[in-house]
Amino acid sequence: MKALVTGSAGFVGHHLVAHLGECGDDVATTDRADGGPDLLDGPSLAQMVSAERPEVVFHLAGQADVRHSWDDPLGTLRTNVEGTLNVLTAARVAGVDRVVTVTSADVYGAVAAEDLPVAEKTPMRPVSPYAASKAAADILALQAHLGHGQDVVRARSFNHLGRGQSDQFVCPALAARIVANERSGGEVVRVGNLEARRDFTDVRDVVRAYRMLAIDGQAGMAYNVCSGRAVAIGEVADRLLSMADHPMRMEADPSLLRPVDIPELRGDASLLQAATGWVPVHDLDDTLAEVLDDWRGRLNGHPEAD
Repeated sequence: MKALVTGSAGFVGHHLVAHLGECGDDVATTDRADGGPDLLDGPSLAQMVSAERPEVVFHLAGQADVRHSWDDPLGTLRTNVEGTLNVLTAARVAGVDRVVTVTSADVYGAVAAEDLPVAEKTPMRPVSPYAASKAAADILALQAHLGHGQDVVRARSFNHLGRGQSDQFVCPALAARIVANERSGGEVVRVGNLEARRDFTDVRDVVRAYRMLAIDGQAGMAYNVCSGRAVAIGEVADRLLSMADHPMRMEADPSLLRPVDIPELRGDASLLQAATGWVPVHDLDDTLAEVLDDWRGRLNGHPEAD
């Protein structure tokens, strides 16, 4: 497979590029951080895609910080919506066989308890500007399929974690605070909402799903990428604290609370599993231990190898 990964320098992009390489694929990469064209520069993006001539484009690039989206909703919408439109257009002009667009389970938004686990037919009710931008990007991908006959597969990813993730996200943020305490002797770990329950999947399982969808997904379909199990943030924090090198305690910090937080988000991956045979294989405790080790390496100035 000749693949092009947008957002290749990001957390998930880094893992996807590595996985594709391990599978023997010919991988081209693009990321603004590495000098690639900006998602909002449609002509440069189209020129790059046409030059690379991939069979599959994995579109991962975008603004992924939910908290930041409240401060810059317009920038978030432009990057995630207009950027996705430009990628789809560039792929269509270049004759790319398939585009796998990656959005987020946040598109489901205000999910009621009776809607759990969330299936792909669940209505989109986005709560944050980030979620709205991802919902719009998802619809653009569907329109490209229905309106242009473009082969597009939509992946809706629930929470994922692993080595290399930014501390803008809850699990690595907790790990970073714990490791900082290990270095300083501190005992207090600041926390936000511990009641929220989320569906976590190891990023290595997530990128396996993306490649499997590129091969076996049905054009025009949306697929949840998730474990099907929800874990409270408080339980994740307890598990991480149990791995610390000395006792610590949690302390609530109101500044870490989001303007709106969904009580529980748990997905149904039945469509993905039926189409590809995918199942997650990494244990959450093992992944959390790796996240903690990753931050120990980072704060010591020696990032852990993947």
